Amino acid sequence: MGFETIRYQVEDRVATITFDRPEALNALSPAMVRELRQAYADAEADDGVWILLVTGNGRAFCAGADVTEIPDDGRVVYDEPYLSTFPQWEAPQEGTPPFRTMTKPILTAVNGLCCGAGLDLVTTGDIVIASDRAEFFDPHVSIGLVSGREVVRLARALPTNIAMRMALMGRHERMSAQRAYDLGLVSEVVAHDRLLERAREIAHTVNRNAPLAVRGTRLAIRRGRDLPLYEAEVMAEAFRERVVRTEDAKEGPRAFVEKRQPNWKCS
Repeated sequence: MGFETIRYQVEDRVATITFDRPEALNALSPAMVRELRQAYADAEADDGVWILLVTGNGRAFCAGADVTEIPDDGRVVYDEPYLSTFPQWEAPQEGTPPFRTMTKPILTAVNGLCCGAGLDLVTTGDIVIASDRAEFFDPHVSIGLVSGREVVRLARALPTNIAMRMALMGRHERMSAQRAYDLGLVSEVVAHDRLLERAREIAHTVNRNAPLAVRGTRLAIRRGRDLPLYEAEVMAEAFRERVVRTEDAKEGPRAFVEKRQPNWKCS
């Protein structure tokens, strides 16, 4: 399908999703949220996609929800009848990929301003890099709103007092890309003009590995974070046992012995 608020491109097994409302700082409108959901579903269902790359067009990565389109009662608008679907009973996800249920890894490349719901792509991304022009903040309390899932996720990714400071200072203080790197919120800071080039390098490096092994490893880490250590270990070993039955699990050692690059079949 054609998209109006985002760009979607698949090349070399990388699905690149670009927020494309630069005039609105890539704020999440209801139409944009619907298109993002479709793009995430398309990428997950496409056998030709092994990794997702999410970034933004313009000087902002994502400025959170579009406040000009928030209803007076503050309620999230859904296409379906009220409370008729499971997602309506969960915390609103807005532009967040379905990171709990999808298998393919998500690489987030923060190109500029990132705040509010835009932070979700940082705290739920599997690999996150940032331009040296990126800035991070949480504006909710500055516009009279409680910071909900955004700051709860931040408090899992950052020391509690740092997440609390960001949440309570609101739009009056911003975190630099370097500070975000020092605190572990992002894994790399890149010169702005090289951000997409570097993101694609990382995506292609991930794709040099066995795709099913990558997905099983990702799921082991993601699912394991919500479990006690022993249960997480058992689950991770179950994922290992499933993947070891695949053709790729045979191809890897064979290619190593034959001193050649493996030919992954994703099967």
